[in-house]
Parts: sequence; C-alpha cells; structure tokens
Amino acid sequence: MGLWKRIGNMFSKPEAPAAPKSMLDLSPGDICEVSLVTYEVTGRTKTSGRNAAVLTLRDGSQISYLYIEEREQLQYRLYHPIDGRLDSPSEVPATLELDDCTFYLEEEYEGYAAVTGQTPYMNGGEQHVWQYQSDDSRLLRVEWQNGRFMLYEGETVIPADVRVIRAS
Repeated sequence: MGLWKRIGNMFSKPEAPAAPKSMLDLSPGDICEVSLVTYEVTGRTKTSGRNAAVLTLRDGSQISYLYIEEREQLQYRLYHPIDGRLDSPSEVPATLELDDCTFYLEEEYEGYAAVTGQTPYMNGGEQHVWQYQSDDSRLLRVEWQNGRFMLYEGETVIPADVRVIRAS
C-alpha cells in the first residue's frame, strides 16, 4: 500500500453499518424467536398491495406461520395449520363455527402472492384471505389460492415477544 493511499484512508469516512433487518424483511434461511421459541424461516409470502408478509417457520418438525403487518406499528399473529374444508371461495361465510367457538369476519382481502422458499402455495397467482376473530380473541385465518384452501388457528403475539436472531 502506497503512502498516499494510507494518508487517504486516514481521512476517509468509514462505511456506514448496514441497517438491521426487521421481522418484515426476513427471508428463508434467517432465524427468529417468537414467544421464546427459536424458528428457522423456511418460506415467505407477500401479498401485493399490503405492507405485510407471512413467514413459514420451522422448529424441528413443527411448522408455524407468522403473519406480520406494519400499520402504525408492527403487528404479529402466530398461526398453526388446522384441518378443515370449504367448498368455494364465493361461499366463505362472515361467521364460522369451529370447536364450539364462533369466529367473526374481521378482514377480507385479495392480491397477487409473491412466494419464496417453502410455503403452502406455489409462486404467483391471486390469493384470497379471510381473517376472523372470536369474542375470546382467538384467531382464524382462511386462505385460498389456485383452488386450494388452507385454514389456520392462531393468537396475537406482542412485539416484545418477537426478535430477529440471525439475518442473512
């Protein structure tokens, strides 16, 4: 290294450190913690027109789904797949009865799904989503894409219980 290069390096500004990834930016291969359980992110689904993502999380053989949405602040919902069947997306009701619990439609939306990694759906295509809540704050999520329904039961997770452990 030449003398002028050394002098130049003394006066140059150091590179700014990269901003840490938020939970909304995680992708397959990253590691996160939700409610004291460590998960590997194995997939990610982002629906167009929404500042939200669904992460497919794996803890050993257990698969969970973390719905993250940024509104005034980040909101988290942790879901687990359940068995169930609906016949047609046009017949999804505003009220669903499941295990003696009544769920009420909270939100319905659709958009183009961009998928990376391992998820219940293939990349591309319109995705329809119905989100329900019961009177005792239990959550239910119904997704439809390419003729296939997926049902999930879940709970709200407070932001303090969610953190990034390792992001690539």
